[in-house]
Amino acid sequence: MADALLGPAQIRELAARLGVAPTKKLGQNFLHDPNTIRRIVAAAGLTADDVALEVGPGLGSLTLGLVGAARHVHAVEIDPTLADALPQTVAAPNLTVRRADAMRVARADFDPPPTMLVANLPYNVAVPVVLHLLAELPTLRGGLVMVQKEVADRLTAGPGSKVYGVPSVKLAWYAEARPAGKVPPAVFWPVPNVDSGLVAFTRRDPPADIDRRAVFAVVDAAFAQRRKTLRAALAGWAGGPDRAARVLVAAGVSPQARGESLTVGQFAAIAAAAKSSEGGGKLRPTDAQPEEVDL
Repeated sequence: MADALLGPAQIRELAARLGVAPTKKLGQNFLHDPNTIRRIVAAAGLTADDVALEVGPGLGSLTLGLVGAARHVHAVEIDPTLADALPQTVAAPNLTVRRADAMRVARADFDPPPTMLVANLPYNVAVPVVLHLLAELPTLRGGLVMVQKEVADRLTAGPGSKVYGVPSVKLAWYAEARPAGKVPPAVFWPVPNVDSGLVAFTRRDPPADIDRRAVFAVVDAAFAQRRKTLRAALAGWAGGPDRAARVLVAAGVSPQARGESLTVGQFAAIAAAAKSSEGGGKLRPTDAQPEEVDL
């Protein structure tokens, strides 16, 4: 695998040949350090039976590492020039390239079904992409993604942390996540002005047998006004502060608590209590904008 990986000179030469200039709109920062690629592939823990899903393969540096470690690799690339060039750069029989927006792919698009998500994700869409793929692809057993360090901290934060929020809770609905290391800016072209972080996650069963969308509506409402108590923050969702308080008490949660102190299981308990409360009432997503992307 070492001989096949792309270094800085090869990355720039390939980009020049294709007439490709990295764009901020697509969040393109191309990985060009073979040691970092080997580190990511090793940390992902792929087996010879795994089917890897890579989002945003770009010029193919990580893809070259993945095709040597997995049974099959699906690469989803939105840039038409990069998508068309990838099969030539990574001439591997176990690679399938799909020119598509990762936010629009569905389980029917992949054969064989992906089992692991391993990707250097564009910073501007990292959270919604991870959540969409976990919702859409039940065959994913886990993964390792590289994102902006600040986003990695949010995705892996636990209750009580200052950065615990919507991404933390929603990822916890699907999986157990943990930080898997920091990646310096120098291994990318162009060099970003922030560090990157690796996030490893392992899928687990949801904490409750209840509609995910109902739980996520509670999460969005709770963090839309995170400085407020849950009695106040959930008032718009529940149909009034008194109704919110009754639902919270029924769920075993203090109405004076704040969203950042709750586990995903407690958010699920609130949604379940609302569903079983008198007549269901009028429950709706809050009109306020949550602090993080809603999915």
